[in-house]
Amino acid sequence: MSTPTQKPADATRSEITTPAGEVGIVPMDLTIRTKLSIMMFLQYFAWGAWFVSMGGYVSRTLGFTGTQQGWVYAASPIGAMVAPFFVGMIADRFFATQRILAALHLAGGVTLFAISMVESYDGFFPLMLVFFLCYMPTLALTNSLSFSHMSDPERQFPGVRVLGTIGWIAAGQLVGFLTTGGKPIGDTNIPLQLGGVASVILAIFCLSLPNTPPSNPGGRVDVRTLLGLDSLRLMKEWSFAVFVLGSFLICIPLQFYYSFAETFLSDEHVENAVGKMTYGQMSEIFFMLVMPFFFVRLGVKYMLLIGMAAWALRYFLFAVGNADDRMWMLYMGIVLHGICYDFFFVTGYIYVDKKAPDAIRASAQGFLAFVTWGVGGFIGSSLAGMTADYFTSPDKTRDWYGFWLSPALAATIVLVLFAFAFRDRVDTATAKQAA
Repeated sequence: MSTPTQKPADATRSEITTPAGEVGIVPMDLTIRTKLSIMMFLQYFAWGAWFVSMGGYVSRTLGFTGTQQGWVYAASPIGAMVAPFFVGMIADRFFATQRILAALHLAGGVTLFAISMVESYDGFFPLMLVFFLCYMPTLALTNSLSFSHMSDPERQFPGVRVLGTIGWIAAGQLVGFLTTGGKPIGDTNIPLQLGGVASVILAIFCLSLPNTPPSNPGGRVDVRTLLGLDSLRLMKEWSFAVFVLGSFLICIPLQFYYSFAETFLSDEHVENAVGKMTYGQMSEIFFMLVMPFFFVRLGVKYMLLIGMAAWALRYFLFAVGNADDRMWMLYMGIVLHGICYDFFFVTGYIYVDKKAPDAIRASAQGFLAFVTWGVGGFIGSSLAGMTADYFTSPDKTRDWYGFWLSPALAATIVLVLFAFAFRDRVDTATAKQAA
């Protein structure tokens, strides 16, 4: 979930006057940068160690139905919807960020160990919900803590945040290649325990992070501010309203990938499915680097359309691909993740940042995250589970062609409607500056 960008603390910003009379900024302290990078690596390693393989574990090993699997993954967007309340009402007002991170990751790590010992859905889902209620606020808190100790966040943050993606890739590769008793550990509870260990290590490490006191001690925070409802006035503009609605709708079919991609690849007998899915994060890094080149040439609308089209194409490839003569289709569907995420979501963040006035910019980003990753993600995960059961025969054989064709058609419909309804009002100069 995205978090409102906080202004760096004055104590961490050191400005100097260069010989030319211009204002320069002292580079970020190497020790702080190293600590923030380690924090990001562990933050996403602890999540990536089990999140991708969990679908196969609950379906193949624990025997959960498709609907139950969808609800397990729906715990994540539920946590995303609750996170703004936690961050705004507690983290910003009462306690130092690094201490809250330590407490939340410790609780999350213990919860993952508890989940690894449960085999029934009635016990699994409530504990998973507890975990994400602890974990999802930490995504915003790690970002805000990093911003607070950076003198130039726009330039310094990407280099720190990329360690999170590397952590996710490292976790996926590790889980994908390790075996136990002759079978991949992804089909066991070991990834959950690995995530629990990483969470506890991160909890201890968080206590060594630079002190980050509350940003709004004793301040008044209401529900309207937390959910970004102040940004609703932007919905009066047609293009912004279409953008928000389109983002919400596209987040529904995209959850099919997050909830069932690993299960599908394993059913197709793709070796090391968890490890191969990290190719998507690798492509994400590549497309993030080349994104400015495309942004200034295509503009907001066509960047968003390419992102939507990539989601639809990915699902069509999954529908007709296989692990034999059409394995290249499955690889392409995985690698498209970079375009799917960067071209749509990152472009969306930039669009909102440039459309919203300074006074409600943070609220607008929070509102977008609540609508997409929260509400849209919850509906999408639930529908994905029900769709999986619909295309599952009594003998437990699943019609993956019909399953993937459903989100492919849904994403295509959203793409067509968005192409006709959305009007790009961010001019070329603004787009170039944002890129």
